[in-house]
Amino acid sequence: MAIDPAALRSHHRLLVENERSWFASGASLDDAISKAALAIDERGKRFSHQRRIPKQALQEARNALLLAKEEIKNARDFDDLPLIVTDRLRDVYRTGALYAYDTALRISYYLDLLPTTVYLHAGTKSGAKALGLSLNKPSLAMSELPSALRGRPAHEIEDILCIYKDQFKQNDEDVNAPGCA
Repeated sequence: MAIDPAALRSHHRLLVENERSWFASGASLDDAISKAALAIDERGKRFSHQRRIPKQALQEARNALLLAKEEIKNARDFDDLPLIVTDRLRDVYRTGALYAYDTALRISYYLDLLPTTVYLHAGTKSGAKALGLSLNKPSLAMSELPSALRGRPAHEIEDILCIYKDQFKQNDEDVNAPGCA
């Protein structure tokens, strides 16, 4: 089964753009950091990737990241943000690589610092493995991806690798077919 590009555009891309707009329109960097760290959407609901993280851990993460506000504000590009988040949350319970990436990405929407490489973590790493891509570094350059994916933004490719990882595993012969992306 090939990826349905119409479904991706009509449903998932809309969700991503809504999330991006929600964070980009924040009142301040403090507001963006707080919403990102608490993993809450425009309805005040928790994002699904972070649903299992205890509320107290999210509050600790928010407090730690607010203390790092100047460092976050001075980030040169997206690559700085996951490093800052990971470093500041090293001792915060249940805030691993996926939380760090998601939080950094949401903050990046406010700062307008989108990723230019595809970060590998959790499901994204499984999708990359199923495509036979290199897993020996934390992210993939756009040139390392199948040509059908290269025209998309890096954060969208990250989602595609995660969402379609099982289909990539089952249908690796179809991955480079024109209907893939």
